[in-house]
Amino acid sequence: MTLHINTPLIESRPLSLTAERSIWLKLEALQPCGSFKLRGVGHACEVQHARGARRFVSSSGGNAGLAVAYAGRKLGVPVTVVVPETTTERAKELLRQEDANVVVHGSSWQEANALAQTLIGAEDAFIHPFDDPLLWAGHASLIDEVAASGFKPDAVVLSVGGGGLLSGVVEGLTRNGWHDVPVLAVETDGAASLHAAMQAGHTVELERIDSIATSLGAKRVAEQAMTCTRRHPVQSHRVSDRAALEACERFLLDHRVLVEPACGAALALAYTPGALGSYQQVLVVVCGGATATLEQIRAWLEGCA
Repeated sequence: MTLHINTPLIESRPLSLTAERSIWLKLEALQPCGSFKLRGVGHACEVQHARGARRFVSSSGGNAGLAVAYAGRKLGVPVTVVVPETTTERAKELLRQEDANVVVHGSSWQEANALAQTLIGAEDAFIHPFDDPLLWAGHASLIDEVAASGFKPDAVVLSVGGGGLLSGVVEGLTRNGWHDVPVLAVETDGAASLHAAMQAGHTVELERIDSIATSLGAKRVAEQAMTCTRRHPVQSHRVSDRAALEACERFLLDHRVLVEPACGAALALAYTPGALGSYQQVLVVVCGGATATLEQIRAWLEGCA
């Protein structure tokens, strides 16, 4: 029994018509805590719990922290989550709903994470939001489910923040023998740390995150994400904040599911004519995001140039 659920895999008629090809959606937004994070985080929490962890400590601007808090509540383990000052009130409220102790510190995830490291006691386990082999192994189950359904895509579209989802999906593609299925990795312009790394040939730290898609706000991607680009076909794509936000609104209308801008980045690529090249059977990972509200998305849209 896992903490995550098997999520629906559906063909999207609205997106297929727009993109003029078959677009399939892996609806990770329907995980109990609202995002794909529960796959890897749940796996890591279960392993650490079995090893004797008496508390989970995490650092997250939202979804990873929510997954840790949910897993901790289900496993009966107390959770402390350190979030940066950019974290929305809604995200903090959701964390507290899961009985997490919420600590607000720093202007970025890196600063929140630095404080979280100082809180780890001898019987505590630190649950990293994206950079841990346990997470990647858990996230890989997403591809296992797709393979088990009998559907093999020509390409997989996903959003990239710290690179945990990318690392897990590539692991899943590899262990299912799908070495020929490329990953289209999407970031917003102001949070494109993978794009910068692929251009440089090594991970680099962005000077700052300049995007409303704060869930993509890792200034440096995990080394494993960069490794994945060397051993598997990965294409880097960037979209504007406006495109990501408009995709959120459009997806809500098309599928009655509200996702956050980080997820909207991947959807924006599917909604953009010609952006998917010659791929005819495309899987889009709808990674979700529990902290979004329609009011906030519309307010951000009004502020976009």
